[in-house]
Amino acid sequence: MAGEDDKWEIYQDKRGEYRWRRKASNGNIVGASCEGYVKRADAKANAQRHGMEGNPKELGGGDKWEVYEDKRGEWRWRRRATNGEITGASSESYKEKRDCMANARRNGK
Repeated sequence: MAGEDDKWEIYQDKRGEYRWRRKASNGNIVGASCEGYVKRADAKANAQRHGMEGNPKELGGGDKWEVYEDKRGEWRWRRRATNGEITGASSESYKEKRDCMANARRNGK
């Protein structure tokens, strides 16, 4: 299954806020938080929403997923919570929609 060997990192950014990123076995970042969090636990909960530790609390069940073409004509995804806030987005664009969808599935779609 794609992504089973991914490594998850929760780290502090330059502003001292916590973020997460997901790296594939080749070192490429295949998912990352869209915002920083004051509390490490909040960053971890957002990472779990995107599949970290198998999403043990089943977070984000009501989220809406959007797959769209960006200004360059490439494909991206974003995930919105029920309150409308973006909780995740693709960290890169994809030339093929199927590749974008595969990355979205890797991140919890």
